[in-house]
Amino acid sequence: MTILVTGAAGFIGMHVSEALLASGERVVGVDNLNDYYDVGLKKDRLAQLEEREGFTFCKVDLANRDAFTAAMADQDDITGVIHLAAQAGVRRSLTHPFDYADANVTGFLTILEYCRHLETLPHLVYASSSSVYGANSELPYSVGQATDRPISLYAATKKANELMAYTYAHLYGVPSTGLRFFTVYGPWGRPDMAYWLFTEKILKGEPVQIYNQGDMMRDFTYVDDVVTGILSVLAHPPQKTDAEPPHKVYNLGNNRAEQLLDFVTIIEKSLGMTAMRELLPMQPGDVKATYADIDPIRQDVGYEPTTSLEEGLPKFVKWYQEYSNKD
Repeated sequence: MTILVTGAAGFIGMHVSEALLASGERVVGVDNLNDYYDVGLKKDRLAQLEEREGFTFCKVDLANRDAFTAAMADQDDITGVIHLAAQAGVRRSLTHPFDYADANVTGFLTILEYCRHLETLPHLVYASSSSVYGANSELPYSVGQATDRPISLYAATKKANELMAYTYAHLYGVPSTGLRFFTVYGPWGRPDMAYWLFTEKILKGEPVQIYNQGDMMRDFTYVDDVVTGILSVLAHPPQKTDAEPPHKVYNLGNNRAEQLLDFVTIIEKSLGMTAMRELLPMQPGDVKATYADIDPIRQDVGYEPTTSLEEGLPKFVKWYQEYSNKD
């Protein structure tokens, strides 16, 4: 099979591409290599993939539909699409709203239109986010709960993706599954995420900024578990029924909420250092707790996360130290 992976130079996209290549699939990776964070990190991830047989890379912005169409003109054997490209970051969406509309809405429409005209496409798997739950205080988050009150533009664009995919499933029969990711972490992660920032600042002897006075909980999900979930879902396209089009949405999390302060403690132990903790108020657009109900995806595709925070965070810390010292 040949799988199109958008956002292939991103954190999750790189790991998904590696897993597909390791299983003998061909991967066409698409990424615009934007400068939201260090492009050097994205290029280093890409270098890992380009060493592998069966990987083809196309540098293109999905918001530019004509450029994407031209880039894909010779790729006539795509049998599945994993759409992970997006403008990430809840807080940045407050200051750069058009970046989110371009990447997350227009870019997704480009993918939907592409899929609509792929006669051989069995399944589109796309990234949604736990952010769609907004300020919902009912835990754990369940896919049956209301998600029509987002508290950040980022969350609104991800909810829009779910609605757009449903529409294309209804109108054109495009089988699609949205995955609401819950705080993914691990090696090759994003520099704007808490686990990276905490590790970096502790090593530099700088204060670690902890919001809401540390009274926060997150469903931290190790990247290998996320990859397993994505590929398991890809192999199980939703079926059209009399009542519904071929579209599903699942939570993809670790099924447990961890205290943010415990998260910091594990990093401290992994580094053998103590953090200077700076306790701050809650940031706009943020939520106090996330916790995924994964029963539906567990029942439908057999997804079962296996990596605890105590096991996964030290793996990130080890990778970070090695990567930071590579030069």
